[in-house]
Amino acid sequence: MKRNRAYDSVPHAMRGMPYRLDDRAAEIDAATAYVPRKSSRNGVLVFGIATFVAAFVAVLAVARIMAGCIDAIAAGVAAVIALVVSSSVHIALNWEKIVVLRFGKVARIAGPGLYFTIPVIEHGTIRVDQRTMATPFYAERTLTADLVPITVDAVLFWVVWDAEKACTEAEDYFAAVSFLAQTSLREAVGRKTVAEVATSRDELDVEIKNDIEKLATNWGVDIIDVKVRNIVIPDELQEAMSLEAQADREYNARMTVAGAEAELAEMLAEAAKLYDAPDAAMRLRSMLMQYETVRKSASSVVTVPSAVSDGFTDGVGK
Repeated sequence: MKRNRAYDSVPHAMRGMPYRLDDRAAEIDAATAYVPRKSSRNGVLVFGIATFVAAFVAVLAVARIMAGCIDAIAAGVAAVIALVVSSSVHIALNWEKIVVLRFGKVARIAGPGLYFTIPVIEHGTIRVDQRTMATPFYAERTLTADLVPITVDAVLFWVVWDAEKACTEAEDYFAAVSFLAQTSLREAVGRKTVAEVATSRDELDVEIKNDIEKLATNWGVDIIDVKVRNIVIPDELQEAMSLEAQADREYNARMTVAGAEAELAEMLAEAAKLYDAPDAAMRLRSMLMQYETVRKSASSVVTVPSAVSDGFTDGVGK
């Protein structure tokens, strides 16, 4: 059966959850889904096979020298010894730590490199990858403090610094960190309004990081950073917020113009005092308005002296 690459990109801890690949918050589709590139362990597998073959051949060679022939019993003994040897010699990669248990108790932390265990008595219970992990998580239709359902998508960057705690304090530390991150995201969003979530991503990142660290430290996990990638607000609310933002901008613009008019009026009043004419301020303002009209429209304005206009008015009155 053909595997879905988009499904493979979902963390193991989140499989089985209602994880919708077509959700806009996740921004993941089948065509561009991220496929994790993991380091190859083929060298470790080849080393184990080579150890088994070398031990098997060595035992058969000893049996041939001592008994002069190789029978089924010798082959069986050689297989058992080779199996014991291969299960005692191991390799841990450079970024791995192995928690070795002896009779069910933690004996030591092995690796990286070559390490040995006592067959049956000891075994490596878990391989802890100590590289930086990038875990995507999201909160779908989470209610904010003002009861607005939004979807928030984020990424958690973390690393295991204590392999023993990761093994003994959490059943599945990867799943625990993933679920804790999702829960912390929902709680952080629920403490803020939709406007605060949309405008203060940095504060939201820090708040989520601090919430995760409170428990993750007990699991030997260090939280490096949290980054909110996307915030999806309902369409009907987006329109309302857009209208509100436009109204705020228009209000600010009108207040700025009103403030400028008030300052200009004060300046013109001071100029009128210098001319020693009470109505000079209005005339200066009229001249400024005419100048602005001519500058913007490139039209011509004819200025008529006040004495001429008064003469026309007097003639009409008689």
